[in-house]
Amino acid sequence: MRSSPSISFWTRIKRAALAFDAWLNSSLFQGGRGLAEAWEGYSNRMRFFRVRGFPRLVLDLTSEAVTLSVFGGIVMVGLAIPAFRETNDDWLKTQDMAVTFVDRYGQEVGRRGIRYDDSYKLEDFPDYMVKAALATEDRRFYEHWGIDPIGTFRALTVNARGGGVVQGGSSITQQLAKNIFLTNERSIERKIKEAFLALWLEFHLTKDEILKLYLDRAYMGGGTHGVVAATEYYFGKSAKDLTLAESAMLAGLFKAPTKYAPHINLPAARARANDVLNNMVEAGFLTEGQIQTARRNPATPINRTRDPTPDFYLDWAFEQVKTLAAEGKLGSDRVLTVKTPLDTPTQRHAEQVLEDMLRQHGRQYKAGQGAIVLMDVDGAVRAMVGGRDYGQSQFNRATDALRQPGSSFKPFVYAAYLMDKPDKRPTSVVVDRPVCLGNWCPQNYGRSFSGSMPMVSALARSINSIPVIMSVELGGKAQNAAKAGRAKIIDLGRKMGLTHPLTDSTSLPIGAAEVTAIDMASGYAVFANGGKKAPAYAAWEVRNSQGDVIYRHDRDAPQPQVLTPRVVQDMNFMMNKVVEEGTGKRALLDGIKAAGKTGTTNAYRDAWFVGFTGNLVASVWYGNDDHSTMNNMTGGTLPAMTWKEVMSFAHQNLELRPLPGVEPEKGRGGAVAASQQNNGGQAASQTMLTGTLSRRSYDMLEDLGDLFRGVGSTASVRTSANPAQSRLAMP
Repeated sequence: MRSSPSISFWTRIKRAALAFDAWLNSSLFQGGRGLAEAWEGYSNRMRFFRVRGFPRLVLDLTSEAVTLSVFGGIVMVGLAIPAFRETNDDWLKTQDMAVTFVDRYGQEVGRRGIRYDDSYKLEDFPDYMVKAALATEDRRFYEHWGIDPIGTFRALTVNARGGGVVQGGSSITQQLAKNIFLTNERSIERKIKEAFLALWLEFHLTKDEILKLYLDRAYMGGGTHGVVAATEYYFGKSAKDLTLAESAMLAGLFKAPTKYAPHINLPAARARANDVLNNMVEAGFLTEGQIQTARRNPATPINRTRDPTPDFYLDWAFEQVKTLAAEGKLGSDRVLTVKTPLDTPTQRHAEQVLEDMLRQHGRQYKAGQGAIVLMDVDGAVRAMVGGRDYGQSQFNRATDALRQPGSSFKPFVYAAYLMDKPDKRPTSVVVDRPVCLGNWCPQNYGRSFSGSMPMVSALARSINSIPVIMSVELGGKAQNAAKAGRAKIIDLGRKMGLTHPLTDSTSLPIGAAEVTAIDMASGYAVFANGGKKAPAYAAWEVRNSQGDVIYRHDRDAPQPQVLTPRVVQDMNFMMNKVVEEGTGKRALLDGIKAAGKTGTTNAYRDAWFVGFTGNLVASVWYGNDDHSTMNNMTGGTLPAMTWKEVMSFAHQNLELRPLPGVEPEKGRGGAVAASQQNNGGQAASQTMLTGTLSRRSYDMLEDLGDLFRGVGSTASVRTSANPAQSRLAMP
């Protein structure tokens, strides 16, 4: 029997591979054939569900709508979360605070906050008042769900035809959401939050409750909030007794309370009231015959002072009081009287100076807005101007507008450099030379470099390369020395009072990070007071409804040391040269030593002057709300001129204090500053309003008053109509 030939190992491998290949091909063929048969069977069954023509169009559109709705819903939830974070379980109670503000001389200057009073119902308002508000602000209020697309479209159409803002597009619910939860900041983010919060309010409150809150909390001019307070202020009567003409005049205040306030501009108020009457006819609430009597007999307000209220200041002060309350520093009482460091004559003068400067020079420089903050060296704010017209825009440019400070930021860099390098002094030599960080190479104003110079000259001339070189040297031997150096600058800026996070960038040392005017004043106050942190504050003293002192700033807010005396003296010496020999010469005060720094940003979008004396600190900003370019305005022009005008007035009758590191004027040490100007006798007359006592004298008199009241007159004081005000009226 013949034996079979042996098969080699490689032959077996080849045969196995061929067999696997044959099996794989057969399986794929059979599988593909099976899938084809299955798909054919599935297609045959699906033919019964096939849609053609118009039903197919509807199906496709519905499918796309569902897809877009899912993704749109996800986006909407992402946008809604930040808005809903503004709310809390006791959101209505947090607004239940009534605060009376008095200035440094004890005179009442305004009130903020509204106590929710269930005893005054919506039905108690005259039907005329409710209809006037609805016809003017939101005719479809009872028909929409918080946002009125139809009303918004109508407003856009009317505004387009009128070539400006003729009608507002926000519903009453949206306006209430802004008043309760948000600020007056002009931004897309705020409008998005406003829309979602309007929906939130509609879900949590009835329409009547929303309307009642709106009528209670809308700003009505004259420092009043709500129809009830406005009726008492303008007409001296109860809101229940309003006539049609008076209701129309009050409803006209919702749009621009300062512009149409009857005690400021009665013709404009009556013209606006006539528009409201027309709106009531167009809305179908009244007939033409019913409004004729109101037209022939327009409302006449009672005599009130024409002096404007410091609304920007009061809004900011009210936010500060609410912060103190949230921190538990004011107890449970929500009816408070707050004594502020507000200097009313200086406040009015600052407002007038800003308006006069923009009226005279605004067109030349293409500047539309400005802001001023004036404070004591410990942070007590004496005056605040947040814009030209509070009635037109309640956005506070002094506290909420983030703008680049330009070269006015450089003192923070120099201070950090001197703190880090004790051997450096104002006379130390620095070199103005080209320097580049990556692809960025800063240039000086004159597009040239000056070589070696003392540090004091570099600051006075506002050299750009020097702060950048300082930031690199501050970083030492770190791998990224420039970044490490900027971190030290940012840290010092925060310690000195710059509350908004400073964005780190290569151009930060020359003022690219955004700041506010009030923070700049607080930061410079550290130089003026000897190196102590001086956060801006408005509450000197807070008393509860019983007249008891529950908070004092000097007792409850310590000031930590931020800069060493040596650094303070060196910085003041250098910044004094900025005023006397450098870019800030227009800020030079007659007989008073001052220090400060100018600031101008790229394309002339912002112009600053921030400066101080031994008594006061002031920050001045000019620019445009839309960040448009001005016409070559630098910090040494209009800002420095404004600073001089305001500071000259504010120093009248003050006991001059020395500026650390700066020799006082010969023969002026400890003297009382005299009147610096006489604008047709106006300054002289306003000087009489400021009094002749220093703040220390007022504090001493207040302490004596408290002592005497505690001994024998407490009972009589507390029986007065306004016990808290009675105590504060005798500083």
